[in-house]
Amino acid sequence: MIQDNDQTEFIQHLIQQTLENESTIQLVGGSSKYFYGRAPQGEVLSSVEHQGIVNYHPSELVITARTGTALSNIEKTLAEHGQMLAFDPPHFSQSATLGGVVACGISGHRRPFTGSVRDFVLGCKMINGKAEVLSFGGEVMKNVAGYDVSRLMVGAMGTLGFLLEVSLKVLPKPIIELTQIFEMDTNDALTHMTALSRQSLPLSGISYDGRLLYVRLSGMEKAVIAACNRVGGDELADSEQFWLNSKEHKNHFFQTTEDLWRISVPPATPELTLSGEWFYEWGGGQRWLKTSETSQAIFKMAEQMNGYATLFRSKDRSAEMFQPMSATLKKLNKNIKNAFDPKAIFNPYRMYRDW
Repeated sequence: MIQDNDQTEFIQHLIQQTLENESTIQLVGGSSKYFYGRAPQGEVLSSVEHQGIVNYHPSELVITARTGTALSNIEKTLAEHGQMLAFDPPHFSQSATLGGVVACGISGHRRPFTGSVRDFVLGCKMINGKAEVLSFGGEVMKNVAGYDVSRLMVGAMGTLGFLLEVSLKVLPKPIIELTQIFEMDTNDALTHMTALSRQSLPLSGISYDGRLLYVRLSGMEKAVIAACNRVGGDELADSEQFWLNSKEHKNHFFQTTEDLWRISVPPATPELTLSGEWFYEWGGGQRWLKTSETSQAIFKMAEQMNGYATLFRSKDRSAEMFQPMSATLKKLNKNIKNAFDPKAIFNPYRMYRDW
């Protein structure tokens, strides 16, 4: 088995060769989210051989692992100690890796109530576009002054460098989870979701499928039962399977050949005037749309609502997939890209057409 130092040196060597050859690199993990973003380009450099849990002490609520480590192995290890990744990352495949979770920055149903991927990243080790090994952050919540650079890697789609290791804060698993369901129209559902989110309730998921509103409550048994009695509704028998199918896009809504959009808006935003079929998550803050509407119309609507739209799945991998940035924000992002990857060798054009 290749040792960690040998593996790091091997990756460094490949990156150095890429610089000398003036070529580019396509960074991949388990390819579970290969569909996400614009079409990949460059020679493939995989992280799957760079795996293993580096450090985990359950009492400290922190785990550090190499980025090629299977997400399922990390979650299994945490579950053995009654703990979990509180941002509830989707897998989309058994091959999902820790690096892919961080690079794509996609969180599950708990995100509005516990935090996003970015909120749980404490530190990372990476190789930048100069073939240098860099470390940021650490394994405690407060360890540096100034900007937390490690969190820049979340959602960067591998455009800033090759992630070697990531340290994450973890949380205890809830003792019990129950889901209540309500039948109502979209307008009433949005109003009800907003009202529930403003109350002191042990919420861990609020979704709406166009007919049924699903409200998940998690925590200590007495608190959850009391909350269920308070919110009302009918108990969903197989709630665990519902939330799993929804998170992993295995339910009926996500079985489509149409463009699938993810639109993030303030939760209290009214219904959006875009044609298509909707599925609501995060108490109305994340809205999935199956539609044939143009990207220009969707990006414009998201901007008007102080939101952000992403073309999550599409047959056209050459299209713009992410909400266009303002000139100021674009300049800032390009400056960050140039600082980490001055020769633009990592995942070129994966996020935007011009960089």
